[in-house]
Amino acid sequence: MSAGKALAPGCVIHGAGDLRVEDVPVPRPGPGEALVAVRYGGVCGSDLHYWRHGGVGDFRLREPMLLGHEVVGTVLSYGSPDTGGPAAGMSVAVHPATPCGVCPECVDGRRNVCRDTRYLGSAARFPHVQGGFAARIVVPAGQVRALPAGLDPRRGALAEPLSVALHAVRRAGDLAGRHVLVTGAGPIGCLVVAAAKAAGAAHVTVTDLLPAALEYARAAGADALVRADDPDDPGRPVDVDTAIEASGVAAGLDTCLRLVRRGGTVVQLGMLPPGRSPFAGNLLVSREIELRGAFRFDGEFDDALRLLAAEPAFDALVSAVVPVREAASAFELAADRSRSCKVLLDFDAPPTAA
Repeated sequence: MSAGKALAPGCVIHGAGDLRVEDVPVPRPGPGEALVAVRYGGVCGSDLHYWRHGGVGDFRLREPMLLGHEVVGTVLSYGSPDTGGPAAGMSVAVHPATPCGVCPECVDGRRNVCRDTRYLGSAARFPHVQGGFAARIVVPAGQVRALPAGLDPRRGALAEPLSVALHAVRRAGDLAGRHVLVTGAGPIGCLVVAAAKAAGAAHVTVTDLLPAALEYARAAGADALVRADDPDDPGRPVDVDTAIEASGVAAGLDTCLRLVRRGGTVVQLGMLPPGRSPFAGNLLVSREIELRGAFRFDGEFDDALRLLAAEPAFDALVSAVVPVREAASAFELAADRSRSCKVLLDFDAPPTAA
C-alpha cells in the first residue's frame, strides 16, 4: 500500500515513556484491503507495557510503532471494487490478527498461535506491525467484521479483549455448573467473569488487591469478591473446579494452583514477566492439576460481537472515553486501576480543552 498526502492523528510509541500523538499519513488501500475510519480504540495492557517499559514480555520496541489493536470504526473504501466485505459506511470491528495459514499450527486449526502471524500494534516481528490507533487505517478486508444490529460502537470496542476472555474460558473446558476462580480483576479478568457466566459457570469468585477493581468484577457478574492480600478473607474459596489466572503475576498463578481442587484445571491467561517465573510445580504432580496456556484468540471474535450485542451490561466496564489528542492522560488513567477499568480513545472527539 502507498501513503497519501493527507494526515490524521495517530498514537505512536517511540520508547519507554515516550508516547506521542502525531499526524501520520493516511494510507491508501491496495487490492484486498479496506480503509477504515477508526472511531474508538481500547487501551490494552500490552499498550501500557509498551508505554511503560518499551516492550511486552520478550517483544521489545526497535522502531517507532503505532499502538492499538482494539478498534472499531466505519468502512470508507476498498482497494479494488471486487473486494468482499461490509459496505462502505457500515460500522465495523477489526480482527487484529492475520495468521499465515500455512504453518503447522494454522494447519492444525490453532491459528491463534501461528508462528508467523501479523498482529496489529505488535513488536513481535521486525519491522513491527503498525497498530490501529490512527484515525485512518488500512487492514486486510478479511479482518473487517460488521457490527451486529443494535451494537453501539463504544461497546463494540470490547470485542477484542472479550475474545481473549472467551478463548481462555474455552481452554478451561466445560464450565457448566462449575465454581470458577479468576485471579485479577483488570479489564481482561472482568471479561473472563462475563465469559465464564455465559458459558454456564454456577459461581465465579474473583480476587484482586484493589476494591475498585473488584467492584468492576461485580458489575461483570462475579458472585464473590476476595481481597488477594487477605488470607483470612471469609470469601476465600477452597477446591474450586477451575481457575483462570488473569493478573499476569506469579503470585496469581500460585493462588490458582493452591485453590483449585485435585484434578482441576488452571488456565494461565495473564502474560507473566519475561524470564523465569516460580510456581508451585509439585502441586501439578501431587494433585494432577492440568495447567494450560491461553494466548489471544481466533474465531471467538465473531462470538464476542454477538455476545456484546445481546448484553448491554458490558457498558459498565467502559469507565472513560478520552479524545485521542489527550492520549497521554488516557494512558495515565488506564494505568490507574483504582480509577478505571477499560479506557477508550475517541478519534472523532475534539480535545476537552477546546
